[in-house]
Amino acid sequence: MFDRGVSISLSTPTTADLDEVVRALARWRREDAPMQLHPGDVGFYWQLGPEATAAALRVWRDGQRILAVGLLDGSELVRLAVDADRRTDHALARQMADDVSDPGRGVLPAGEAYVEALWDGPFREFMQTDGWEPDAPWIPMARDLSEPVAGSGLRIQIVGPEHIADRVAVHRSAFAPSKFSAERWHAMAAGTAYSDARCLVGYDDRGDAVAATTVWSAGPGKPGLLEPLGVHDDHRGHGYGTAIAVAAAAVLRDLGSSSATVCAEGSNTAAVATYRAAGYRPRGEVQDLHRNG
Repeated sequence: MFDRGVSISLSTPTTADLDEVVRALARWRREDAPMQLHPGDVGFYWQLGPEATAAALRVWRDGQRILAVGLLDGSELVRLAVDADRRTDHALARQMADDVSDPGRGVLPAGEAYVEALWDGPFREFMQTDGWEPDAPWIPMARDLSEPVAGSGLRIQIVGPEHIADRVAVHRSAFAPSKFSAERWHAMAAGTAYSDARCLVGYDDRGDAVAATTVWSAGPGKPGLLEPLGVHDDHRGHGYGTAIAVAAAAVLRDLGSSSATVCAEGSNTAAVATYRAAGYRPRGEVQDLHRNG
C-alpha cells in the first residue's frame, strides 16, 4: 500500500544525491520490467562532470523515497524511469505528466519536445490525453546471459590509461561530430555508475582499433546495458559491430548481468541487424512521445 498522505515532490538533485539516484535506477532494473532509463545512461552523461549531471536530472519523491527519475538529454528530450512498484500508480503518473508538460515546472521547455517513457500504463495514457503523440519506434533488444558467450573473433581490450586514445578515436569517428575526449572519458570513469562498467576496444589482425563500446552493469542478476557502441568509419562492413556486441555480452556476463540490453532506432535497420547477428532478440516495438511546437 502507498501512503496517500505523503505528497509527491519534484526536484533537481545536488551532486551529493547522485549516488542515491544511480542506486535507485539500478534497483528498478529487472528482467520482467520494460526498458527504461538505466544507470548507464546517467553514467555516460557523467562525462560532462558531476555538476552538469546533477543539473540534468529530475527526481520525483514521496517523502525521502525516490519514485521516478528523468534525465534531460539535450534541451528537448527527457528520458524517464519509474519504480516498478509504482508504474501503475495513478497519482504519481498524473503528477509526472503535469510536471513534464508544464514548462514552468523545470523539466521541458515550451514548444516541441520529446519524452522517452517506454512502459505502458497511466503515465502514457495521461500524456496522450494531454496532447502528446507517439513518435518514431524504437526496438529494445536483449541477449540472455544464462549460458557462456562464445568468442567474438576480435582481440578485445578492457580500456585502461594506455587505451583511452583508441577508445576516443573510435567513438569520434563512429559518432561524428562527437566531442568525446580523453578528459571526458576520465570524468565518466570517475562517476559512480562506472564502478560497475567497462569500456571495450576491439582490434583487428593488424592491430587497428576498429570498434568500441561501454557496458554498464546494474548489479548481479539484473539486465546490463550497451551504451554506446560504434565502429570506426574506416572499418565498417567487416562485421566488427557484431563482434564487439558479442564481446560486450561476454563482459556483462562476467560482471554478473542476467542479460545484455540495447535499444535501437526502428529506422536503423543496420543496427537492428547487427545486434540480431550478435544474439540479441527484439522485445517488441516501443515509441517515444512527441509534442509539436
